[in-house]
Amino acid sequence: MEAANNTNGNGYGNNYECDIIRWFEYISENAGEVQRETLRRILEQNYDVEYLKKRLGDTKIQDMDACEMETLYTSLVPLASHADLEPYIQRIADGDTASLLTQEPITKLSLRVYPIREGGRILEFIYSSKQFKTKGGLTAGTATTHYYASEEFKIKQEKTKSFTCSPEEVISSGEYKQSTYCHLLLGLFFSDQVEFITSTFAYSIVQAFTAFEECWQDICIDVREGSLSSSRITLPKMRKAVLDTISPKPYLASKIEVACKKLESLDWFGLVPKLWPNAKYVYSIMTGSMQHYLKKLRHYAGDLPLVSADYGSTESWIGVNVDPSLPPEDVTFAVIPTFSYFEFIPIHRRKQDCNSAIDDFIEDEPVPLSQVKLGQEYEIVLTSFTGLYRYRLGDVVEVAGFHKGTPKLNFVCRRKLILTVNIDKNTEKDLQLVVDRGSQLLNKTGAELVDFTSHADIVNQPGHYIIYWEIKGDVEEGVLNQCCHEMDVSFVDPGYVVSRRTNSIGPLELCIVKRGAFRMILDYFVGNGAALSQFKTPRCTSNQVLVRILNDWTIKRFHSTAYC
Repeated sequence: MEAANNTNGNGYGNNYECDIIRWFEYISENAGEVQRETLRRILEQNYDVEYLKKRLGDTKIQDMDACEMETLYTSLVPLASHADLEPYIQRIADGDTASLLTQEPITKLSLRVYPIREGGRILEFIYSSKQFKTKGGLTAGTATTHYYASEEFKIKQEKTKSFTCSPEEVISSGEYKQSTYCHLLLGLFFSDQVEFITSTFAYSIVQAFTAFEECWQDICIDVREGSLSSSRITLPKMRKAVLDTISPKPYLASKIEVACKKLESLDWFGLVPKLWPNAKYVYSIMTGSMQHYLKKLRHYAGDLPLVSADYGSTESWIGVNVDPSLPPEDVTFAVIPTFSYFEFIPIHRRKQDCNSAIDDFIEDEPVPLSQVKLGQEYEIVLTSFTGLYRYRLGDVVEVAGFHKGTPKLNFVCRRKLILTVNIDKNTEKDLQLVVDRGSQLLNKTGAELVDFTSHADIVNQPGHYIIYWEIKGDVEEGVLNQCCHEMDVSFVDPGYVVSRRTNSIGPLELCIVKRGAFRMILDYFVGNGAALSQFKTPRCTSNQVLVRILNDWTIKRFHSTAYC
């Protein structure tokens, strides 16, 4: 929240902080009214755009009361998906200057501010992907790429007098391995000033510290000599920027070396507080598909708190974590009713006798924020200031409580069904629970599940699920057979159980891939323009390139004997 923009020597600017708290309490208590005003502002700002004109015609919304306007809008403007907006987005990218989605000119296409002491630094594992120009001359790239290249990012650091450890040349290099090395080197160079450690997603922090386990000796040399490994860092602009920042620190290098030798014997437990003694916490998105990385992140963080970031998407910020002291698994997000106009589609799990494999939910009519019910699951729909109208976000959330009049949401899963062969329906959350069950047996051996994904094989009959694991450590084949069996019986979807019993779905297959397979997948995505800051391992894939990588790197296969 913007409160962090004004700081004094001890943290927040006190008066500004009180104003923000009062504002937040007011909009929470009056969430329904604030939502209708937010919708009015959006419609008045964008009333003449082509998308709305086609649906609202010449209706004078300015003369309507808030409730009437809300009813009219939701009755005349249909729910929309990305496919509905794609023709407009393409016209904008091609240079159409008409007001299609917003009155404000669009200059970019998108494929935080934190409270710390003045003068403190943030170790941010942040990465930009390459930007490119569309036919119409717009700059296209990921949302994080735009942000890290913006004046806003620089102004935020100037206002708070707190700076990321790495210069822009490291963030925007486009070579994530070289950027990661430099992030680590500079983070250690400024180690006594680092207040906390962050990245957009928990995955990026875990992959950075995993890389550190392999390169710490080279980093020690560079800290000691004020140099930069010529074999690891080859980009001239990055080399110059880093070498202009660092200087020889032989005493610090010796401290790091001693600490790392001890950490090696502890399997790197407590790496963060040992190397960054003034760090207060680790901050990142840790919910949803990121929960898998919590165990490893806690291992690195030791006793340091893990703080789950606020809830948002490329399309809009949605809610804030009002109780950051809670563990990430228990975090809920209070919806901020000024971010966008929100609607919620009530959804219910399909019954056992439903044979549709298109989706795993039945839905009711959307309701406004003020009418959501405790314990009910919903899909979020948003209308934003930036040209999205009744846009289906695809996130499934549960109302876990209320902060005054605004709901507190628990993220459940993405709406899209990820695993289906026949009448079976399993979501990302279902898969996560199954993998957690199977990996409990793995953990008892001292081995570690590094990462995982899945694929529904419908080419070979009967179709079946394939789950790919990358493991750190040695595990006996008997244990892996048990893991495979445990995962197969842990899918509780009635369609899956019935199909397994009748052999219309074949035995689950567990594939063990070589170490580095998921790094290859990361390389594939980054090589095709993705930013590491926004990368998430796909939990299920039908991408044939990824399936080929996974199969090429598979070293062992196990088939479940359940239901035999």
